[in-house]
Amino acid sequence: MPTAEEAQARLAEIPDLALSVHTPLSRYTRFGIGGEADLYAETGSVDAFLAALAAAKENRIEVVVIGEGTNLIVSDDGFRGLVLRYRADRIASAGNCLSVDAGANLEALVDFAIERGLQGLETLAGIPGSVGAAIYGNAGAYGHSISERIASVRFFDGNAVRAFGNPECQFRYRESVFKSHKDWMIFSAELRLDPADSAMLRRTAADIVKVRNRKFPVTLKCAGSIFKNLLLKDLPAGAASQVPPSAVREGKVPAAWFLEQVGAKGMRRGGIHVADYHSNLIYNAGAGTAADLCALIGELKVSVRQRFGVELEEEVQYVGRFG
Repeated sequence: MPTAEEAQARLAEIPDLALSVHTPLSRYTRFGIGGEADLYAETGSVDAFLAALAAAKENRIEVVVIGEGTNLIVSDDGFRGLVLRYRADRIASAGNCLSVDAGANLEALVDFAIERGLQGLETLAGIPGSVGAAIYGNAGAYGHSISERIASVRFFDGNAVRAFGNPECQFRYRESVFKSHKDWMIFSAELRLDPADSAMLRRTAADIVKVRNRKFPVTLKCAGSIFKNLLLKDLPAGAASQVPPSAVREGKVPAAWFLEQVGAKGMRRGGIHVADYHSNLIYNAGAGTAADLCALIGELKVSVRQRFGVELEEEVQYVGRFG
């Protein structure tokens, strides 16, 4: 069986791959939480990325791919394997179409479209993270999602680099086919937008960012909303009957409504707090741990389940071993 040293040596030989060992993953998560990765590597080269995956497979090393870490909870014990990040961030336009690498910052993509008078991404203004992660989780806000503008996605399925059109991506509310195949790696996407007035788009985006920054200050160590909102049509009848019409927005019930009913605001577990002004915002006050964060998330889910018979689902993804 290959040794860890042999695996490290093999990865170190790959051109255009930046490799480090015993890397604190707290540096790469917005929560500022997480133990060390045995190996951490990043690259802007598809060839180097694929070579790293091949080397890890040959040496029987577990791999996890991350973006900007805005939606990750990393175990306090870190990750026993290779954490790999694709950093290519090219954005280009041709008429009403945009081509973007998965490693590009989502806000940079939104700004790029607005400056060129292209409409369709402005409601995503202020959402942190990479484009690849946004596609993976079908990020959205204000009744719109990135999936509405996706024409195609180029990705690696473990055997070959392929491209899917929008229908094949199986987008749903905060879901995609890529979320169901966590070993598939997104490299780039093509988007189709509509022409519009740049000044109008800029005003729309600025208003959205202003509201978002009030709720989720950029300095706050959080992942935005921790739980997905719920579709009213999918709720148990007993739970749906308790939701006031004023709480329903575009057919969805905010998870925050359920959390508020069970007294979530201001709850704490160690250095992890629920905001006293937003029951679906959990943040690291400075000395939080993944164990405390997971315990508080679990406590909130149990409270809502017992009160309403509703199972809240996290928007965050977990890296490493828990429990």
